[in-house]
Amino acid sequence: MDRDEHYMSLAIQMARETVGQTSPNPSVAALVVKDNQVVGMGVHVKAGEPHAEVHALAMAGEKAEGADIYVTLEPCSHYGKTPPCAKAVIDAGIKRAVVASHDPNPKVAGRGIEWMRSAGLEVVENVLAEEADELNRTFFHYIQHKEPYVRLKMAMSLDGKIATAAGESKWITGEAARLDGHTYRHQSDAILVGVNTVLADDPSLTTRIEGGGRHPIRVVLDSQLRTPPSAKIIQNEETPTWIFVGQKVEADKKEAFSQYPHVSIIEQPYDRIEASDVLTYLGEQNVTTLLIEGGGTVADAFVRAGKVHEVITYMAPKLIGGEGALTPVSGKGIAHLADVDAYQVVSTDKVGEDVKIVSIKKG
Repeated sequence: MDRDEHYMSLAIQMARETVGQTSPNPSVAALVVKDNQVVGMGVHVKAGEPHAEVHALAMAGEKAEGADIYVTLEPCSHYGKTPPCAKAVIDAGIKRAVVASHDPNPKVAGRGIEWMRSAGLEVVENVLAEEADELNRTFFHYIQHKEPYVRLKMAMSLDGKIATAAGESKWITGEAARLDGHTYRHQSDAILVGVNTVLADDPSLTTRIEGGGRHPIRVVLDSQLRTPPSAKIIQNEETPTWIFVGQKVEADKKEAFSQYPHVSIIEQPYDRIEASDVLTYLGEQNVTTLLIEGGGTVADAFVRAGKVHEVITYMAPKLIGGEGALTPVSGKGIAHLADVDAYQVVSTDKVGEDVKIVSIKKG
């Protein structure tokens, strides 16, 4: 590993710690290096707050003059909630900028690099680009498609069952796997389930990880508005609950939720709720990442729509059997193999007694 890769690796490690908390912005870190010493460092902590370059330059102070800056993502070149970072880098007297990822945001898209080069800085591009791109896969997807990156989380037995034939489902996987799954809630803007999951399990759909964690927006697909006001997602006010309903739901049923300010009833102009329309709406609300946790019919709708980009599978070393036992993806299914999306397994890990498999959609 050469010098540039060494410092960029450190920056990527810093940025990785913020994944999930900067939405709808990307996770970014920056290092200012002078005379082979780190004199400034910073990460973007939250949308609307100063970017990583600003923190790093502030820490470096006068030492930024003639120094190198390592940035995991191309510095921005537009005025938003904060001034452009490319200008801050130039004004600080940085002589050399090393960049990992290019920003696909049309407001940036190479202009940050152009600004710095035009000001006389030496700019080195694509240093550890693959590792840096992985940090912001969800952000890049959102920028390019205007709808959230979708993860489907499943917990099942070796024979693909999520419950017994009698309906028992707690718990197939162990506690370690369940806690690991909460990390994905923390990293997601929203979590989605169908109304049957609400009725069967009465989940809170909040995040429970060490130190707290960020709660995602709770999204429920409920065409007939069968969610009871007594449900935990209604009574618990820690995070918003958005319920998608069909056009024929009676006004009095919707009115029953008006006393809960954190609950929104989102009426669709038809009886059936379509996965693509839900994603379009969520994208318009700046939801960049969506975690689907249940149930099988809901998962099937997003799979058939070709909208599942990543699958997180927790597999318990158990055999359940039963022709009527539920599977994680049910519904209509896909009739022809030629229409089935292909996924690439990117990691397999042991989590407690269970196995965790992460797969990403190809193409």
